[in-house]
Amino acid sequence: MTPLVTNIQKYSIHDGDGIRTSVFFKGCPLKCTWCHNPETQKYTNQLLTNESKCTGCGYCAEECPEHAIRIEGGKALTDQKACTLCGKCTDVCPQNLREMAGKTYTVKELVKELKKDEMFYEESGGGVTLSGGEVLANDMDYMEELARELYKSGISVTIDTCGYVPYSHFERILPYTETFLYDIKSMDPEKHRKYMGEDNRLILENLEKLSKDGAQIYIRIPTIKEVNGTEEDMQAVIDFLLEKKIRTPQVNLLPYHNTGSSKYERLGTEYEGKNLSAPSKEEMEHFVKMFQQAGFHNTKIGG
Repeated sequence: MTPLVTNIQKYSIHDGDGIRTSVFFKGCPLKCTWCHNPETQKYTNQLLTNESKCTGCGYCAEECPEHAIRIEGGKALTDQKACTLCGKCTDVCPQNLREMAGKTYTVKELVKELKKDEMFYEESGGGVTLSGGEVLANDMDYMEELARELYKSGISVTIDTCGYVPYSHFERILPYTETFLYDIKSMDPEKHRKYMGEDNRLILENLEKLSKDGAQIYIRIPTIKEVNGTEEDMQAVIDFLLEKKIRTPQVNLLPYHNTGSSKYERLGTEYEGKNLSAPSKEEMEHFVKMFQQAGFHNTKIGG
């Protein structure tokens, strides 16, 4: 299936070096409890609504060919089981409260769109970041062609990955990729399964192989007090990186935030990360010092 794009975020400064355009693809093999982009978890199209702001005008209900929308209590309520995701209701909502998460582009169309900001890439040392969801869990013929065309155009490619894919997918994309933003969410396999849906064995194996193959890797650690926000958790990551001789010029500790939690209601699902929290500023600074003292000098909060 042709990969679906949920967002093309321009002028991004947090998804790699310089000024970047980040492309978010749908589909991910993990299901992180705190996922900031839940609309990218499924590979198929999805409807997002905002019922709390709905004025009940009824245009969407009139337009729906499946009669999946009803006006009740002054709000438009959608029967997700009856909805066929035709998108007609999104075209008529006067408040733009309905949105389809997922759009198809041919490789040629997407490259054309991404090349519009070449000037910013060149001046800042930036480029394009392919993200998700999990970009490497999509159609690899498409992804390899996309990365190759960007590479041929002189545009730097960064891959933002959770690492839970066959290593052959990394091998296909590696020749055209400048940097991998690689997540380590927990060194504990049981805790990883609890909060991410799968254990971490494949992720750690792939990281070791990718480093041995000479890739430039930035380690990113989403830092959540209840998941990995202790000194023991951070020391476990440090020990692994040192033992396996993982070459990484940059480590980013990303404090937990719940800015994506409102999307769950719009998707008709429940946010399961309500009881999660970020470590204190002092704890985060202590974690940074731990990495720096272990030799990972370019470790910082955020990024």
